[in-house]
Amino acid sequence: MDARLYWVAFNHVRGIGAVRMRALLERFGTLERAWQAPPEALRAAGIPSRLIEAILEARQRLRLEEIEDALTQQQIRVITWEDEDYPFLLKNIDQPPPVLYLKGTLLPADQVAVAVVGTRQVSAYGRRVTEHLAMVLAQHGVTVVSGLARGVDALAHEAALNAGGRTLAVLGNGVDVIYPPEHQRLAARIGLQGALLSDYPPGTPPEATNFPPRNRIISGLALATVVVEAGEKSGALITATFAAEQGREVFAVPGNITSPASKGTNRLIANGARPLLQPEDVLEVLDLTQVQHQQAVRALLPGNEVEAALLRVMGDQVLSVDEICFLSGLSAEKVLANLAMMELKGLVRNVGGANFTVLREDTSFYVGG
Repeated sequence: MDARLYWVAFNHVRGIGAVRMRALLERFGTLERAWQAPPEALRAAGIPSRLIEAILEARQRLRLEEIEDALTQQQIRVITWEDEDYPFLLKNIDQPPPVLYLKGTLLPADQVAVAVVGTRQVSAYGRRVTEHLAMVLAQHGVTVVSGLARGVDALAHEAALNAGGRTLAVLGNGVDVIYPPEHQRLAARIGLQGALLSDYPPGTPPEATNFPPRNRIISGLALATVVVEAGEKSGALITATFAAEQGREVFAVPGNITSPASKGTNRLIANGARPLLQPEDVLEVLDLTQVQHQQAVRALLPGNEVEAALLRVMGDQVLSVDEICFLSGLSAEKVLANLAMMELKGLVRNVGGANFTVLREDTSFYVGG
């Protein structure tokens, strides 16, 4: 049986998240052993009684072979922390989701991504900005991430697709449940030019409590989050907060001070978010102006002084992102943006736990070396 099914099994137990999953892995080595462990062993692993009862109930209720068949029939992939293709940027946030369900494809190029989010009641101004922004990002080889919601989210996905780019939609329900229902066709297009993602098991309905955690994944998949329009209590502001906590850039589109849809974005700018005056602002801040060229050539030489500096700092060591930031003196967002591109080019490799190593031994000819 595929070992991922035991990750799926624990994912069905409400209350077993990243912290509990790590505790189980540390105690038992594999989730298969944890799934089969007696109650006293689970208790010794720090699992509280109420969760032990939930695990025992799930063991009786779940039929893993049937779950495997359903996933296969619906063409849903399961990705866990232990998989090499677990999204690079998401793996570098605090407590990333242990399990992701996927319809579509993830490519190495999706490591270079920007989230575009905003209100469901988008204005004509917000529509123009969203479509232009997503189009420019897609034309420069940047994957657009959003949440498939009405308004800004849907416009961002559609503009990226129409520009021939890639887009990822993170859902607050199972990937087999499309919400809102009128986005069925859009979801199908995304599955062909990107992916639908969720950390909720298939069949999970779109409950209100699911969406803040979903927003954390949206920001975690991206180098930066752009909020186009948002009211004072918009979910897009939650995404921006998560992005800031994750050390990612936050951009906000300035708007009319009398417009309710711009109150949230104007407040973000007042609180320190970067004002987005043109789409190229994102590309310049994140050093993404040459993404298409870099992805095409997959050059083995460092493409700029930042890459060269990171290679010199890393040498032949295995270093964490925090250590690389400290030694290089660069911000976390700049280090992550360049590491994503360097991994894409085959210069560095994530060896697990957000630790990186250089793949080339001879660094004497690097720029500035």
